[in-house]
Amino acid sequence: MPLPQPDDLTSLVLRTDFGDEGAWDAVRAALDASGEYPHATYVSELRFAGVGVQVLVDEEAAADEDEHIVHLFLADAATMHDPGHPLLAVDLSDEPGRTFRVPTRWFPDISANLSIANMDFADFADAADGSGTFHGFDEG
Repeated sequence: MPLPQPDDLTSLVLRTDFGDEGAWDAVRAALDASGEYPHATYVSELRFAGVGVQVLVDEEAAADEDEHIVHLFLADAATMHDPGHPLLAVDLSDEPGRTFRVPTRWFPDISANLSIANMDFADFADAADGSGTFHGFDEG
């Protein structure tokens, strides 16, 4: 089950929960409204229903080098049921399987910085709070 390749300079947003079409529409609308430019390549394929992080890590490890994806974002059950629709960011390269939650307001910044390799996945993951959610960098 090779992972789809994102469009140029966007991040892959992979839907894994298919219980509520309206929630998926709301997630995409929130992400599209959160930035001036497109930051997401949306994938909604039933073959990814319920897929877990480890399966994605294993698939990526088995992929041909020219098909590698460094990170992706999951629209999982937690994303669909939480009113803020926080995506699950997944590292597939440096620390495969490391995750943190991304509220939609932070998605454009994280996606852009990761897509151009301006910052590393760990920069954001290390700044996540105790619940594992990124809420920006502490200005203090």
